[in-house]
Amino acid sequence: MTHTLGHLFADLPDASTQEQFQTLAAAAGARVERIVSCGQTTPPDEWYDQDHDEWVVVLQGSARLVIEGQPGEISLGEGDWVDLPTRCRHRVSFTSSEPPCVWLAIHLPAAH
Repeated sequence: MTHTLGHLFADLPDASTQEQFQTLAAAAGARVERIVSCGQTTPPDEWYDQDHDEWVVVLQGSARLVIEGQPGEISLGEGDWVDLPTRCRHRVSFTSSEPPCVWLAIHLPAAH
């Protein structure tokens, strides 16, 4: 069996024009993904409405989320995380540009 070694901040892709997604590990319906954002947001008329659970943490920078049916925004700074269950409609309303926002997202099969 071989192993893979990496660093979450090594070789960060340029996200100045487009958000960047990189799958770091995947198995049995689960996926670990590094996301690099640089000012990108979800368009105002769109929502993420996923058929899986997602746990996400901000590693660098900051972001804000809007969750449908909840007042205001959720502010996330370095080390802050949020658990988004299946069908939790949400959108990204802000990501920092300097420094870029680096997220770690863990996508899991729906819990129900």
